[in-house]
Parts: sequence; structure tokens; C-alpha cells
Amino acid sequence: MFIPTLVLWLLSASPEAPVTPPVPVEAPPPVMPADVPPLTEAVRVLLRLTIDSGGEVSQVEVQESGGTAFDRAAMAAALRWRFEPARQGEEPLEVRVDVPVMFEPVALSPVMEVEEPAPPPKPEPPAFSTTVRGQSAAPPPVAVGDFHITVGQLADVPRNSATDLMLLAPGVMLANHGGEGHAETVYLRGFDAGEGKDVEIRLDGVPLNEVSNAHGHGYADTYFIIPELVQSLRVTEGPYDPSQGDFGVAGTVEYQLGLEQRGITASASYGSFASRRLSLVWGPPESTAATFVGVLLRQGHGFGPNRAYANAGLMAQTELRLGPETKLRLFGASYGARYGSAGVVRETDVVDARLPCEPDADSQFFCLYDPNQGGASQRHIASVELTSRLERGGRFVQQAFAIARQMRSRENFTGFLQDTPPIGEAQRGDNTEQSYQGTTVGLRGRYTPGLTWWGQPQPVELGYVARYDNVHTRARRLRDKGGAPYATVFDNQVRVTNLGAYLSLRGAPLEWLTLRGGVRVDTFLFGVEDLNRPAEDRQGARIPEESVEAYGFFASPRASAEVRLTPRLTWLTSAGLGARSSDAAGLSDAEFAPYARVTSGETGLGWRWGDGPSSLELRSAVFATRVSQDLVFSETTGRNQPIGPSQRLGAFGSARFLWEQHLDVQASLAWARATQPLPGAPSWRLWDGAVLPYIPQLLGRVDASWRGTATVARQPVGWSVALGHSAIGPKPLPLDRYSESIFLFDVAARARWRAVELGLSVENLLDARWRESEFNYVSNFRGPDAPASLLATRHFSAGAPRTVRGTLTVYLDLQEDRP
Repeated sequence: MFIPTLVLWLLSASPEAPVTPPVPVEAPPPVMPADVPPLTEAVRVLLRLTIDSGGEVSQVEVQESGGTAFDRAAMAAALRWRFEPARQGEEPLEVRVDVPVMFEPVALSPVMEVEEPAPPPKPEPPAFSTTVRGQSAAPPPVAVGDFHITVGQLADVPRNSATDLMLLAPGVMLANHGGEGHAETVYLRGFDAGEGKDVEIRLDGVPLNEVSNAHGHGYADTYFIIPELVQSLRVTEGPYDPSQGDFGVAGTVEYQLGLEQRGITASASYGSFASRRLSLVWGPPESTAATFVGVLLRQGHGFGPNRAYANAGLMAQTELRLGPETKLRLFGASYGARYGSAGVVRETDVVDARLPCEPDADSQFFCLYDPNQGGASQRHIASVELTSRLERGGRFVQQAFAIARQMRSRENFTGFLQDTPPIGEAQRGDNTEQSYQGTTVGLRGRYTPGLTWWGQPQPVELGYVARYDNVHTRARRLRDKGGAPYATVFDNQVRVTNLGAYLSLRGAPLEWLTLRGGVRVDTFLFGVEDLNRPAEDRQGARIPEESVEAYGFFASPRASAEVRLTPRLTWLTSAGLGARSSDAAGLSDAEFAPYARVTSGETGLGWRWGDGPSSLELRSAVFATRVSQDLVFSETTGRNQPIGPSQRLGAFGSARFLWEQHLDVQASLAWARATQPLPGAPSWRLWDGAVLPYIPQLLGRVDASWRGTATVARQPVGWSVALGHSAIGPKPLPLDRYSESIFLFDVAARARWRAVELGLSVENLLDARWRESEFNYVSNFRGPDAPASLLATRHFSAGAPRTVRGTLTVYLDLQEDRP
């Protein structure tokens, strides 16, 4: 691997007024061309750039070529650079620069040349120079737990889906009891956030949480996101950023898309349990990382009975320049999936070999009761985003999006327990079908005026969101035999309008002190048509429908203070209020809709060394959170139900170390205690109360990747090895029970020669028998006529055994090199 080094000399002429140099905002380094052999000496490309008064690179010309492949790599990187514009006084300037870009072997020290300045397009300010480091600068965090995570080399670590990228943030655990294609249950910051009820999830600004989903309010399925197209994530743990909206109780996760690799990359995998994966991603060589196309197909038998799956997805985006100050980004995605699910089994039935599978331990562990479980989903997304650079460094971003969504799932958690059959008949079964279908349309935008007070830029941001959902959500009970519906639990047509706005500002009254703050206001209008009312009441026959309207409003202030103790060490304290909107299915007519209010505070330290290809970042913090109305999974309904207030006390630490382009290591350790407060207890006693079930108190995670180059038969071969390790402490279960600790190891290795790469990955390397989800409750799976036990027992869904997968990847560049 090689390090492209950039030194940028900006030029000017007029010595009459002082000039403020441009400040780099985003400066991602060039990507080493994929189809070139390892360098033995440096390759030099001389670019001539025009940086306009908005800080954008408006034109790139090659003055001296280093070869077509290197020219394209350097030009593609330069088009992505962004600056605060050069200024003469208060007036932004357009300047022209000559930039020598050096592609060098890692062993060589970077040597840069200074070129004679090209004639500027307008009168020039005094000469000056600035250096652009080889990494883009993320905006400053609003809290210690505000992470801007570049995936980078850690993409080498084995992952089933883009959802697994959340594990790069501390205090995150994922579990799935619904099958390969069902949304993951997210545990974050001591919250059982369900499939999205307490964590706001976005895809480049497009909201993914679904209001009043039959499976759970806030349900968010990220399985459709193609992992190869995820460039970075922003994970904000806690409600500390004014831009965070509905469902941001435990925090917010935003996937940010981009494809650094230009050309075509085709990958095919085959592995255990007939798992097959085919991906194709393409980035036109002349475009930026924001332009790409990706296709992903997955299929397999699953690691046990009734676990087969098949899904296909497409994501495409293009970025167009409409002028020197404006760019347009068009995005679309389409996805469809079908999957089976084994559901849960009783621990005692596994031990006693009562399940309808072979009697050996492994067959019983991965067995099931009800084969009529599983689901299907479809999703289609369209998004348009317009970004305009304004005078004095301001920016205006407008986005419009539309989502069409359909899903259906079938699950049975209790067997034969919930039905009240007609007199003389047996129980018909507790299998529950949950369906959701509808559309979401919306607008969101943000405006940064580019104000300057006391001679310093003052970041101020105004933002808004307008979202409308029109969905049909329904839950029905299904017969054990045949799967026909026999009873409707609820059937609602829901229309929700969410209008929100926020103000965020940041100032530095002292050199060592930075203050941030803001407020967000949200309003909700709910319209519900209940289609499952009785056909007759005490006054006689009636139409079995009823309409309900309700209104809700909440304001959420947030603030933080950053104290710079040393040039590398920062102390950051944050506090904020957040909220979760009401599930429309539980509202009454003309009600002022209640909402769950979260109050959270955090304080901690951050330390960073290095800004170039080698760096080390350490963070640690303690936090406390209180929620006015929490939700916990109920086995009787198969969804989360309200339990009253809850509270959390916790701490975390994280570290990320990068060494050149060889080693990338991310490690974290988090502890959290979630409890229900005792009646009448003071709010500051956050450690007292009954422990909430299912939430692990201790979580650890390590992701690491090592890359290098070897010589095989006199041919250079690139290689990489990667490790992912999760350690999950005992999870509390109802009735004072605890689960066992879980330790999982995933490894991968790859070797690349020229355009061909071979890879091997092994997930659950030690072949542990682990329980992905665990519960403790009463059930009856012995049959409709069997007497139901009144004793709670442990239930679980099995985690995947050792899974081996081989991969062949081919890197293609369809544009021929010019002499």
C-alpha cells in the first residue's frame, strides 16, 4: 500500500490588503489505482485547480501527467476537496493553484515540489501556502459519545450486513430472533432499543424508522443497505445534537454512503449452509465518491430448519454540478426479501430432546416448533438533495425523499396459550401475523448563514423537517394448522404529519472554551381509522370502524461545553432532552398525544494524537439517563409494551489506532445498568430499583485489520488479515434469572494479485453454541390440548454456528489507459 501526499500552494498577487488563507474542510486523499503494480519510485502528477469563492474546486486540469491511472486518481480526489474560501478582508476570493500530487511507496519519505504560480483569474492577494492532510475533517463532536466513524480498513472484518457496522460504536449489541432479513434488535447505551423504537436511524438524511409499525413503533430495517457502499457512520449516543429527532432516545445512527474505489468491483461468495452472495459495485472513474451503482444478491438455506432466505437490492446515486456553487445529488434504492424463522424454543425441551428433530444435541439446539414463521419485505426509496454554497461561506441544503414500504412477519412466542377458543374447541395457536404497508414523503433542510462576529466565523445552523406517513398496520392470529387467520388483534389506517425545526449554534468565548447549544421543536398530528371495532355494542348494530385524531408537541433543548485542557486533551460535558412520539394505535380521540421524554447527561475526556496516516484517538465518559415511559418486550403480543419510567447509569471507553495504511484497530468497552425506579424514590438515585430485563450490563468489542504486500514467485501480492471479537456479559432475565456470557470470534484473510482477489472468512471461529436472544416466561408448545404450565422457563433463539465463506473478487477499470 502507498501513501499519496499532498502539498497545496495557493497563489496571489496584490499586496494591498491582508488575505486569510482557505481552511480545509474536506480533503480525502487520492486512492491508489487498483490496476498498477507496486511502485519502486514516486509518481508525480501536477494539477492546476481553481478554488472558487465558495470554497469548491470548480476546475481541475492536468499540467504534468504521471500516467492515466494516476491522473484520474488525483483528479477524482481533487474534485472532492472543500475549503473555507480565501478572503481579502470580508470578500471571498477565487484563486488558482498548482498542486503537485505524489504517489509514493510507503518506505519513502514524502518529497514535494513547489511550482511556479499560474496566472490567477483575478487580482491576487499576497502569496501564502497551506498544507492539506490526507484525511477529511469531521465536524466537532457534540458529546464524547458522538462518533464519526470512517469504515476504512475495518470493512475487512466479516459482517453479515450493513447493520453490523453499528458495532464499531461502543456500547452496541445486536440480536435477531426473526431470521435473515428481519430487522436487528439494537441494544445501545443501556437501552433495549428494539428494532428502532429508541434509536433514530437515517440513511444520508432519509429516515428509516417506521411509525406505528405492527411489529413495533419505530421499526427500522437496515438489511437493504449494501455494505460496500457505506463510507462512514455517525453514531450520536444520547440526545445531544439539536438535529436529532423522533426516536432519538438512546441516540441516532446515520449511514453515510460513498464509494472510493473507482471502476467495477465484482464479488462472488459461497459458504456454509449453501450461502451465496453476489455483489457488483461501479464508480465511474471521472466522478466523485458520491456517484455509484451497487447491486447485491443473497441466498442460502440457513443454519437450521426453516431458516432459508433470499433477497436482492440495488442502490444508485449520482452527483451533478449545476454551477460553481451548486450540486445536485440523486439517490434511489430498491429491495425485496423473503426469509424463514425458527423462532424460540424452550430450554427444557432442548435438554430433554423433545423437539421434532434428531435427538442429538446439535439438532435439538437448532430445532423449532412452528414452521409457519418468517416474513417478507419490500422497500423503495428516492431522494433528491440540492446543496448551494452562499456568500461568506454559507450553505443551504434541501432534500426531498419518498419511501414505499411493505412487510409481513409471522412469529409464535408462546405456542398455545393466548387463544380463547369457542366453547368445546381446542386452542388454535398463538402464531401472530404482523403486516405493514404504506408510503412516506418528506422534506428536510438546513441553512448555515456563514456569520462572522468579532472577526471569527460563528457556526449557526437552522434546520427543518416535514414528514407525512400514510400506512396500514395490522396484527392477526393464525391457526396452527394451515396458517389461516382466525382473529384480528388490531387493524389501523394511520396518517401522521411531523413538522419539526431546530436551531444550533457554536461559539468560543475563550480560547480554551467552546460552547454549543440549540433547541428542537416537533409537532405531530395523528389520524387513525380503527378498522377493528365491534359490529355491535349495547346500543345495537354499528359500523365496525372508528376515527381518532390527536395532536402532540414537544421541545428539546440541548447544550454542551468543551474545555481544551491541552492541545490534545479535551473535556466535554453535554446535556439534552429527547423524545419518542406516541404509537398512534394507542391514542384516544382529541387527545393531546403523550410522548416519552428522555433526560440525559454525559461528561468525559477525549485525547487524540496525529492527523495524518498514523493516529490514535481515546475517549471515555460516564452518563446518566432517565425516561418517562419505557417499553419492554412482551411475549404475549410479540412487540414492546409500556412499563413506566426507567433510568440508566453507565460508562464507556473507546480507542482507535491507525498506523500508515497497514493497521487499523478499533476497541471499546461499555457498562450500563438499567433499572425501574422504586415508587417515591428521588430522581437522583439512578442506581436503585429493579433491573430491567434483556439488557446486557457489560459489552466489549474489538475490530482489527492488518494489510501488507508480499512477493510470491517474483510477483507482488497484497494481503490482509482481520479479526472481529464480541464479548457480551450476562443479560438479566425476568424473575431474577441471568443468561450466560457470550464470546464470539470472527476472522478473515484476503490475497490480491493484480485485479484478482481471493478471500476466506470464518464467523464464530470457535463454533460456540450461543443464544442470540433469551427470554423467561410461561408458554405451552406441547399442543392445543396439553395443560398449560404456570411456571416460567427459559426460551431462546439459537445463534449461528461456525460459518465459513470463500470469496472471489475482480477489480475492473473499463477505461483504457492513454499513452
